[in-house]
Amino acid sequence: MGFTVGEHSARHMRRILRIYLASWGLAGLTHSAELALTELVSNVVRHVPGRGCSVLILCGPGGLRVEVTDCGREPVRVARGDDGELGEGGRGLLLVEAVTDRWGAEATAGGKTVWFECDAPRHEPART
Repeated sequence: MGFTVGEHSARHMRRILRIYLASWGLAGLTHSAELALTELVSNVVRHVPGRGCSVLILCGPGGLRVEVTDCGREPVRVARGDDGELGEGGRGLLLVEAVTDRWGAEATAGGKTVWFECDAPRHEPART
């Protein structure tokens, strides 16, 4: 389902994500997954004309995968050290990289999909 996101959309997305994670027995992934999802939604708000996107939350045998698809081009990235150590912008994907097990971006027919994966903790197997 596609929708338009705004300044407060990430809060609502985090709540939905928490509900899914709890129902799948993956509550241990909540902090990292919420942080990564917030960054991806914030990037849509800041950089995508019209702020339209779709969010897909998937549970697999290995853990969680979240995809955010929009009509934008390449993800906005800042190389380490750019914008100075105290710079305020462009660090979102570095944060996604730091708190998830994998992430990436793929071109789509109408834009791009940015995704991340968090592996299920060994003591908390994923339920499908």
